[in-house]
Amino acid sequence: MSSPKPSDSDVELAAYQSLRDEQDHHWWFVGRRRIVARLIERFVPLPARARVLEAGCGYGGNLAMLSELGDVQAFEFDDAARAHAAALSRRAVAYGKLPDDIGFADDRFDLIAMLDVLEHIDDDVGSLRTLGDRLAPDGRLLITVPAVPWLWSDHDVLHQHKRRYTKALLTRRLHEAGFEPVGIGYFNALLFPLALAQRLVSRVMGGRGADHAAPAEPLNAVLTAIFTFEGKLLGRLNFPIGLSLFAVVRRRPL
Repeated sequence: MSSPKPSDSDVELAAYQSLRDEQDHHWWFVGRRRIVARLIERFVPLPARARVLEAGCGYGGNLAMLSELGDVQAFEFDDAARAHAAALSRRAVAYGKLPDDIGFADDRFDLIAMLDVLEHIDDDVGSLRTLGDRLAPDGRLLITVPAVPWLWSDHDVLHQHKRRYTKALLTRRLHEAGFEPVGIGYFNALLFPLALAQRLVSRVMGGRGADHAAPAEPLNAVLTAIFTFEGKLLGRLNFPIGLSLFAVVRRRPL
């Protein structure tokens, strides 16, 4: 007798839980952390012992890197992810649900990091405005999002994305929320041809593959090195396209 076919919700849950299992070694997570650290170094002037907030920290894979910058706080909507992040980082992780239920009303942060979170939220502009209210006067918001809407695939469905962004759309949303850009651009560009080929094959095959799993070594190490290398180029080269977008912004003067 054959096993029952997993439901869509089971597949989506497995994809989300894979973030917990893969965040320490998957090329995407390792490379993105290194790129984010480079973007902060390049675009974010931080005081000593800066106040840092991660918005939607998931399973906490970025908290160790962010804690090197100063005093870190975080919030997360999912109960299991929040508990894991708190245990991993040995710090309290608050409950928070964007756009308007995140707490920290009396806090102001020098840096707020929102890493591949905005695409999960219906009200992206309202969420950005809420985070803007938590920034210190010279604070910065750093976000990353998936790019290129025509790359929409089962990967986006598995991870419950609402949208993929163009550079123009992200710029417009940020402006509507009251921000001005310090730096904005595409990244994960060097691996774009490989990803495009993978997405096209997936469409032809008509399957919902588990592309959230890390590839075997040494391929994972090679992809990590290629992705990490882009961090040295961001801010010097403006890639015309990439799998992701970053933006570092500040509140627009009134």
